[in-house]
Amino acid sequence: MHSEARIVNRSGIKALSELKGLVGGAYRPLGKDDIEAIHETSMRVLSEVGIRVKNAEALELFASAGATVDREKNLVRIEPEMVMDLVSKAPHTIGLYGQRPEHTLEVGGERVYTGTGGTALYVLEPGSDEKRRARLSDLRDMARLVDALDNIDFFMLPVFPSDVSEEHVDVNRFGTALTYTGKHVTGGVYTADGVRNVIRMAEIIAGSRYALIEKPLISMVTCCGISPFVLDDHYSALALEVARAGIPVITPVEPLCGTTAPITLAGNLVVQNVDTLAGVMLTQLANPGTPVMYGCISSISDMKDMKYLSGAVEMGIMNAAASQLANYYDLPIYATAGMSDSKTLDAQAGVESAMTSLLVALAGGNFIHDAAGLLEFCLCASLEKCVMDDEILGMVKRALQGVKITPETLAFDLLKQVGPGGHYVTSRHTRKHMREEQYFPRLCDRQTREEWLKSGALDARQRARRKVEEILGRSADPVLPEETRRTLRREIEGLDTALI
Repeated sequence: MHSEARIVNRSGIKALSELKGLVGGAYRPLGKDDIEAIHETSMRVLSEVGIRVKNAEALELFASAGATVDREKNLVRIEPEMVMDLVSKAPHTIGLYGQRPEHTLEVGGERVYTGTGGTALYVLEPGSDEKRRARLSDLRDMARLVDALDNIDFFMLPVFPSDVSEEHVDVNRFGTALTYTGKHVTGGVYTADGVRNVIRMAEIIAGSRYALIEKPLISMVTCCGISPFVLDDHYSALALEVARAGIPVITPVEPLCGTTAPITLAGNLVVQNVDTLAGVMLTQLANPGTPVMYGCISSISDMKDMKYLSGAVEMGIMNAAASQLANYYDLPIYATAGMSDSKTLDAQAGVESAMTSLLVALAGGNFIHDAAGLLEFCLCASLEKCVMDDEILGMVKRALQGVKITPETLAFDLLKQVGPGGHYVTSRHTRKHMREEQYFPRLCDRQTREEWLKSGALDARQRARRKVEEILGRSADPVLPEETRRTLRREIEGLDTALI
């Protein structure tokens, strides 16, 4: 059965040349020697310390490939040559697609895309600081909202709905998202049957199995690595399932400074590197050429009580550094930024989200998830924060563009024409370039105080709430045609027919 499913996504990347994301790489927390030192230490860990592989099939795959395996301890030691050989089999660039051509992403190099994240258990109602358990209808609302926001490039399933059984949660999360957004959909998966049914659903939408492989509308996150140095049994099995189907897969890990990794950022980066490379190697053992992303969710622990922190500046620094490491291995990176530990939409939420998003984007993080909508240590999702983060990401993308230097932008002829004491307000040059040179905010207020008072004296959160109400107040028209949705309801067991 598995041999028939071993299909590799060989998306026509050349066709995407006009759809490249903005390019980062200006911020480099690691020097060349630093990267080499992390790499060499990681190789020593893999060859001398080893990783514990809890999944029996994965253990045999490593053994068959030539790793040293201690079956009594489930311990695998891998020499550097084998590591680099397996890593080199993964594609350097991955084409990810939406249901509309303008949402095509070319993930790799130092190109930057940003999206939502998950999986939050709670949501904030717009206008409230009270959280409640997430429902499937919240996922629908966030998909509709993100579909209308220009600076969010992909939709990662942001909540785990409490009103859906675990047996059917995968198909309902992906099914709802694919119904209400035309952007690329990614998210975690929880059961092997769920993986197969989601892939079958995406095949129906794409038109065929091979159409999906050529232009994948979905990608899947399988958190098979548990820091430090363990490959989980259940999630390794899911990673094998996804890889053999040829669907783009992400194998992120989340070492935390001071708890599951050394307190030093450098030590954390070694654990991060070893653990995510282990996941990358597993996918290539299952199906060489599988599109896979180097995955980083590294952060720090609060040393007062050992809890996970999502808005720390160190998270931004480590994910920026991990982006350099992924580039060193010529792998696309699934990076993390944009979250906040605040419980409400206050200045803290804005500061933490903006700081980490800017750092990771400037470092060239390719596929930056969690960049919109998450609060309270990633436990809570907010529609209003999605809108506020969309504004932040618009500014981040403007920063990525930098300063364009050409004879036209240097404007010597205009400077000579206007001369000393003149102005440029009415010049054709100003009209021609103003929209490409300046970011025009859609949420931030730039009115005079008098104008602001006259228009209701709304703060940023109130304006974000209005934007949410405006978008969700429109007709909830599904992206998927009715005929496709009927086919899904007929062929995919467990779908919520009220939403899909």
